[in-house]
Amino acid sequence: MSSILTNNGAMVALQTLKSVNDDLGKVQTSISTGKEVGTAKDNSAVWAISKTMESDIAGFEAIEDGLSVGEATVAVASAGAEQIVEKLTEMKELIVSAQSENVDHAKIQTDIDSKVAQVDAIISAAQFNGANLLATDVDGNGATSLGVLASLDREGAGGTVTAVEISVASVDFEADLDLSASLTSITDSTTAATALGEIETMIQTAITGAASLGADAARLEDQSEFVGNLVDSMTLGVSTMTDTDMEEASARLSALQTQQDLATQSLTIANEAPSSLLQLFR
Repeated sequence: MSSILTNNGAMVALQTLKSVNDDLGKVQTSISTGKEVGTAKDNSAVWAISKTMESDIAGFEAIEDGLSVGEATVAVASAGAEQIVEKLTEMKELIVSAQSENVDHAKIQTDIDSKVAQVDAIISAAQFNGANLLATDVDGNGATSLGVLASLDREGAGGTVTAVEISVASVDFEADLDLSASLTSITDSTTAATALGEIETMIQTAITGAASLGADAARLEDQSEFVGNLVDSMTLGVSTMTDTDMEEASARLSALQTQQDLATQSLTIANEAPSSLLQLFR
């Protein structure tokens, strides 16, 4: 039955055109924004996961910055410790030379005192951003170690997040290498022999401390590299879930534009159908 009051064909064609226009709008938005899932209404489950991961990515990027500061702090202390080992070795050479009777012990002691002052200066100066791992008090607040945030552990999706630290202990050269108080002054070959045993112990202490700082520096470097790779992987994961596949979107855009043209023509034909009824009344 044909009716001039109700055009079923036009109604169907209009609904089809509206649907095509809605899909076309979504595709155009995803292309212009680069996001296939940009809001919660696009895909609530994927959006929630991506936002959780993005918050974790932001946290790990901050951890990267903290690890860089930690690496620099340990690197300064490690360089200082290695320099101290060299100075103690030079002092050992002087003490060995003082074992003979026919040497100027006073002059040797003067040279040793100069190197003792150098060691003390290195210990005091080996700080970065207020933290000194060669001192008893690392940060001026009574701390004996430096805590560096290394990771965030999440228990399941949306679960509790726990911060994980790497603790770098002070090697405390300030107390263990108190050369002014612990090293015997050389006045003759007898005191030189005593000083030789003392400096040997101090050298081993300095070597052990420098090795410990080197191990901590390597650990921080490895953790920093891991966190950097983790951030890249998580960023790629979020991108895979939410970003627009431009090749697919381009093909879909072309298809929808064709469908839009056809739907428009279909609606035009449907709207013209009632006019054909006039032929019945001529």
